[in-house]
Amino acid sequence: MGSLHADNLESISVCSQNPLQPDEFRRQGHMIIDFLADYYRDVEKYPVRSQVEPGYLRKRLPESAPYNSEPIETILQDVQKDIIPGLTHWQSPNYFAYFPSSGSIAGFLGEMLSTGFNVVGFNWMSSPAATELESIVMNWLGKMLKLPESFLFSSDGSGSSGGGVLQGTTCEAILCTLTAARDQMLNKIGRENIGKLVVYASDQTHCALQKAAQIAGINPKNFRAIATSKATNFGLSPNSLLSTILADIESGIWVHVDATYAGSACICPEFRHFIDGVEDADSFSLNAHKWFLTTLDCCCLWVKDPTALVKALPTNPEYLKNKATESKQVIDYKDWQIALSRRFRSMKLWLVLRSYGVANLRNFLRSHVKMAKQFEGLIAKDKRFEIVVPRTFAMVCFRLKPTAIFDQKLGENGQDYIVEDQTNEINQKLLESVNASGRIYMTHAVIGGIYMIRFAIGATLTEERHVNLAWKVVQEHTDAILGPLDGKLN
Repeated sequence: MGSLHADNLESISVCSQNPLQPDEFRRQGHMIIDFLADYYRDVEKYPVRSQVEPGYLRKRLPESAPYNSEPIETILQDVQKDIIPGLTHWQSPNYFAYFPSSGSIAGFLGEMLSTGFNVVGFNWMSSPAATELESIVMNWLGKMLKLPESFLFSSDGSGSSGGGVLQGTTCEAILCTLTAARDQMLNKIGRENIGKLVVYASDQTHCALQKAAQIAGINPKNFRAIATSKATNFGLSPNSLLSTILADIESGIWVHVDATYAGSACICPEFRHFIDGVEDADSFSLNAHKWFLTTLDCCCLWVKDPTALVKALPTNPEYLKNKATESKQVIDYKDWQIALSRRFRSMKLWLVLRSYGVANLRNFLRSHVKMAKQFEGLIAKDKRFEIVVPRTFAMVCFRLKPTAIFDQKLGENGQDYIVEDQTNEINQKLLESVNASGRIYMTHAVIGGIYMIRFAIGATLTEERHVNLAWKVVQEHTDAILGPLDGKLN
């Protein structure tokens, strides 16, 4: 292997230091906090969507890692100079794209504690506090959502009834529940019959479900995407689902409810009815890292029958055997997830719940819904635009109307394909123009052949003035494409 020369050894001893030396950790930690505090203070000034070209960073950074250490001051200068221009600023108050990724002081500090302790909580023995805190906060949040008792841990914490677990993302939660559902059925009908298993979903369901089905070994031909329509606001029709299911099978179905983004709002009494009927589901999940002030990643999954997960995802090597596990009195979350190692995610969720309380969390969510109503009202005043699907929570889906683009009334039979295609092209052009400006950022969706612009409110720093600014930007770019309204379409 060779040996290090004496001068190299001397260089290393001079430049290196204890990587966790408390005083140096304190000094550099304060610098990072100051850096991020300034970032949040100034984030509104940055272009929301990154304006760099592909490969920009390769041109700025060296081809090899530095041989000797560099001071944190120099590194932070390069973060400011090279990294920040390449960020799309999800925490900007002018960010309205995809879904919220709301942050908070409590979420950030909880993440710091989790990272600082750096425990690997695969089973109870590896860090009892990590396991028990997770069980507690999942019950807290479950009760805030008024989930049925069948989804919660029993009072003694044994997990003998239902229970909750923090996954990384919805993709992981779906894969875990799908795997449990698969094995639950195969245990009844035999492993050799995996080709008979069928997965049902709305055609608007997140692509993660189809990916999970593929990983779980479900025949792609057995993935049933139930068609939706404008008549049901592109929601899943119970009748359509039932008729499809009855054509395949009559019993043994695992029902998972995925409430990733909007599920958080259901802690508000006025929105709780949106998950009525959840008592008949087998599992339920939402992402606290989207609209619940908890930094990525933190997906909350509740299941009625945790043993279905444990049976499908067990890991029991000799080196993990211990008396606590054998006593059946503890939870080993390693068997509730895909990976073995797991982060101390409950720490940040615990800080969020305690730092803000139910009342403030409800008001935070309500404020965004109120702003969405405000934006919806602004759209209604401009005859060039229409709401494509009704607003329910804090996301508004809108577009330029065909009549605004072609300045003529369409026939009673509705738009023909040519008109609709051109309408879609103009709306796409409008969105690209708005996003290229860097002033705000929105994304799109296509449903029923209609290209629509999605305005999702949820960034922690967003205020009413940002919503008003966003609408002003949309109108300015619309004027540039179509010409000012100026009394048109009376």
